[in-house]
Amino acid sequence: QVQLVESGGGLVQAGASLRLSCAASARTFRNGAMGWFRQAPGKEREFVAAISWSGSVTYYAESVKGRFTISRDDAKNTVYVLMNSLKPEDTAVYYCAATSRTYNWKYQSSYDYWGQGTQVTVSS
Repeated sequence: QVQLVESGGGLVQAGASLRLSCAASARTFRNGAMGWFRQAPGKEREFVAAISWSGSVTYYAESVKGRFTISRDDAKNTVYVLMNSLKPEDTAVYYCAATSRTYNWKYQSSYDYWGQGTQVTVSS
């Protein structure tokens, strides 16, 4: 069973930056991707970003494009998301997930493993 552990969340002011990390207990899949999702209070969980295991392909939600950057470190089995110019509407619990699929990375149902989440709060 693969475990994913997120870290790096916290309370920041609008305009600040945070970098979230997701450490996997082992290399999850030879193919597929790692993704980040978030869930704000009273809202459904939504896609944030995804990166292929090759690192050559990335996807971003329109709401974070240009502000967030997803990356990975193979040697550490870790995926990151650098969040710049944070806004109050970015406040949510952020989850990382792993999938063996090579498509539909924007959908929660595509993912096989999930972390427990890390809280990000952006004050205005």
